[in-house]
Amino acid sequence: MSELTRISAPEGVAPAAQYTHVVLGTGRFVAVSGQLALDEDGKVVGEGDAAVQARQVFENLRRCLAAAGATFDDVVKLTFFVTDVAHMAAIRAARAEHIPDDRLPAASAVQVAALVRPEFLMEIEAFAVVAP
Repeated sequence: MSELTRISAPEGVAPAAQYTHVVLGTGRFVAVSGQLALDEDGKVVGEGDAAVQARQVFENLRRCLAAAGATFDDVVKLTFFVTDVAHMAAIRAARAEHIPDDRLPAASAVQVAALVRPEFLMEIEAFAVVAP
């Protein structure tokens, strides 16, 4: 695991409850492409159910990070693409299973008109920094 420094409330910036404003790290950069709610056979998991999809997406992120020698402890940034911001509650719940509130990465959430297929409710990408 790399040494990460989190700055939750930089001077002059309102504090954030659901993410960290700034995360500094030194090491090997890992970019994980946006993950969807697909199982290992490429079948959609949880069609129409944001909570099930979020859990599958975070499991896929975990597996991708592991393939790069990283864990959620190394994640410095998450980007959430959602078809409805109402899905953020399910995403936060799934994230909490992997990342404790005192180690939240930087994050952005974007509501989009559509994802690659209509059955997907979210896509999440991750950036991590792993100790050299």
